[in-house]
Amino acid sequence: MEDTNNTKNREEDREQVVELGSDITKSSRGNIYTLTIIGQVEGHQVLPETAKTTKYEHVLPLLAGIEESDDIDGLLLLLNTVGGDIEAGLAIAEMIAGMSKPTVSLVLGGGHSIGIPLAVCTKKSFITPTASMTVHPVRMTGLVVGAPQTFRYFQRIQEQIADFVSENSGISKKKFEEYMMATGEMATDVGTILYGKEAVASGLIDKLGGLNDALSALHKMIEQNRDTNSNVKS
Repeated sequence: MEDTNNTKNREEDREQVVELGSDITKSSRGNIYTLTIIGQVEGHQVLPETAKTTKYEHVLPLLAGIEESDDIDGLLLLLNTVGGDIEAGLAIAEMIAGMSKPTVSLVLGGGHSIGIPLAVCTKKSFITPTASMTVHPVRMTGLVVGAPQTFRYFQRIQEQIADFVSENSGISKKKFEEYMMATGEMATDVGTILYGKEAVASGLIDKLGGLNDALSALHKMIEQNRDTNSNVKS
């Protein structure tokens, strides 16, 4: 009976990795939930099947479950995303920022566009030396009404993003907006590309590092969290 349950649990874990790009690692130091944000963040519109996507309707209830679970001690967020739906990306970022459990992000490859709020929403953030982050103005797809109100709407969205990023990282709102509106950095676009060391130097990301660094920081936070809870109980 026990072997049957173990086999079933392993199958469920494999399905979780395949469907959601997530996994739970259990050890004496703590149980860590690893969640990946890859490709495009899919929002209200369904993207083509050929596109790599992260579906926000899957991620949001997952995050709520992680926060409530007594079996999970911390969240490791792995990012390699080109961006995607603004509202969906911000919804995920706000959910993670509002979690009480230890959270750490690691930017691998890229954390572009709306991937930036996702990279900074954790309690500590890391980026690999070769990873990059593209800061650019808000873009809209589809029919856009050419009116002053539309321009103001874009401005307000950009302000929301800049506010969130500055509140959850070490970069100032003014500096982030300067990166967003910079010219001369990209041949056919407005914005700035920051690589690993530059992202850390700007204050956007906390530290330069890899997987071991991110896990070490997360384990340290979990240990501190346990000590705090023990002191409260005693």
